[in-house]
Amino acid sequence: MEERLKREQEEKEHKKKEKAEAHLYTIIKVARDEDLAEQIGKDIYFDLVDHDKVKSFRIQKQMPFTVFKEEVAKEFGIPVQFQRFWLWAKRQNHAYRPNRPLTPVEEAQSVGQLREVSNKVHNAELRLFLEVELGADLRPVPPPEKTKDEILLFFKHYDPEKEELRYVGRLFVKANGKPGEILGKLKEMAGYAPEEEIELYEEIKFEPTVMCEHIDRKLTFRASQLEDGDIVCFQKAVPTEIAERYRYPNVPSFLGYVHNRQVVHFRSLERPKEDDFSLELSRLHTYDDVVERVARQLGLDDPSKIRLTSHNCYSQQPKPQPIKYRGVDHLSDM
Repeated sequence: MEERLKREQEEKEHKKKEKAEAHLYTIIKVARDEDLAEQIGKDIYFDLVDHDKVKSFRIQKQMPFTVFKEEVAKEFGIPVQFQRFWLWAKRQNHAYRPNRPLTPVEEAQSVGQLREVSNKVHNAELRLFLEVELGADLRPVPPPEKTKDEILLFFKHYDPEKEELRYVGRLFVKANGKPGEILGKLKEMAGYAPEEEIELYEEIKFEPTVMCEHIDRKLTFRASQLEDGDIVCFQKAVPTEIAERYRYPNVPSFLGYVHNRQVVHFRSLERPKEDDFSLELSRLHTYDDVVERVARQLGLDDPSKIRLTSHNCYSQQPKPQPIKYRGVDHLSDM
């Protein structure tokens, strides 16, 4: 008992000290390719990474950034000369992307100074993307010089048969080059045969609605307004007669589905505290769509005989008034 009290006391002291010294430290969150590969298609579908799930370092603000790089080398096994860090930036359309590499001048600063340069938004933390280039033997090599004419693009691959989106890597492309020049590389990334036809889309934003547009292969990357940190999604070209077999035959339809899907729990009015069943619906479903799905689940012939009532999550009871028949446009209004 005494041991436990002592331990709790020590813990309290430690937390108190941490709080008192918080202003001396910065949290640095470092995202890597491995994080993108792990999260995209599982935890997230849009943008590139959830920063709350990447490695974070608590670093004294006074520490020179060059010393921090040594910490990173210890943690990830990537020697300092093979590390290149990018700052993230929030765009006007709310997308959050790697924006530019740190300059040598910035790398010569302290962690605290760098945090002030980097963001006005996430005041307490510095978010970075660690770029590591691998040679033919999969060992790190020094990052290639980045010129103004080069753009860093990130690639996601979509499989309409499996309804699966995954991160397959990133490439530097020439701003004045055309998509045709990288098709071979993309097919390799996805494990396709060289003769396979592929379609490219740019993932632009997802709030409040999804915007994902076809990329014209005849235009240069610059003419398509692609810039550092942009995301290109690609897939096999699906002939029209085969497309009908798939629920979401292309990237925009799949991203729209993911953005609007909603799992809804249904309870019988007599037993408002326990779930009867749940259905995956879309926020865009109409009143008729919703009751039709419920009828199918219950094995009823006439969906118009179903009455729905919204749930009060505070009292765990149904709301006093049921939803009027066709009284709302979409599931999101229910």
